[in-house]
Amino acid sequence: MSSAVPTQPAERPAPENFGRALKAAFPHTVPVLTGYLFMGAAFGILLQSQGFNFLWAGLMSLTIYAGAGQFVAVGLLAAPFAPLSAALITLMVNARHVFYGFSLLDRFRGAGRARPYLIFGLTDETFSLLCSTAPPPGVSRAGFDLAITVLDHLYWISGGMIGALLGSKLSFNVEGIDFVMTALFVAIFTEQCRTAKNRLPGLIGVLGSAACLAVFGAANFILPAMAFLVIALTAGRAAVEKRMGA
Repeated sequence: MSSAVPTQPAERPAPENFGRALKAAFPHTVPVLTGYLFMGAAFGILLQSQGFNFLWAGLMSLTIYAGAGQFVAVGLLAAPFAPLSAALITLMVNARHVFYGFSLLDRFRGAGRARPYLIFGLTDETFSLLCSTAPPPGVSRAGFDLAITVLDHLYWISGGMIGALLGSKLSFNVEGIDFVMTALFVAIFTEQCRTAKNRLPGLIGVLGSAACLAVFGAANFILPAMAFLVIALTAGRAAVEKRMGA
């Protein structure tokens, strides 16, 4: 008979408290909260003006969750049914998300069951927060990323539904209201340029996009501009990193 003490099974670590991750992530998402409430409300007002109530605004924000794509979808819903055209327009408007995903492939591999939702919820503003913030001690990277993504999504859904409800009760002139998306992009880019240690990538982005706009026109420049930026930044990565380390 063996006198060895039986080995006890290793104790599994307790699952992370997601509430702690939400609490840690919330202060970082406040700028997105203010932007998404106003921008989502603009979408909701625009959607309601086409005869769709706040429930449709909530459903679209829940399942599509693509700001520029949703503004485009309002026009598509009011136009004759053309699925191929709708697919191509949506691809053109949201193609930039493909490049966001490439940069986070390795990071999302460790996210477990949250990975599909993190991929789905990767908007411009969420991507910016994921790349510029770090979790505090005691909060995992995956939990922190998930908290940021969930909060931003809830802000967008809330803004859309609030806007549609307001649009049903008050009279709005919706002309030019879809420009709110462009305004938010400009504000985020300006803030990042102001605080960045190295502004070379931003300069490459502006000049490359302007060149593609001049060559391909406003309706077709997005995909060529994205391709150019990926090639240019990949080829010049060493120079950019060297300048950042200087």
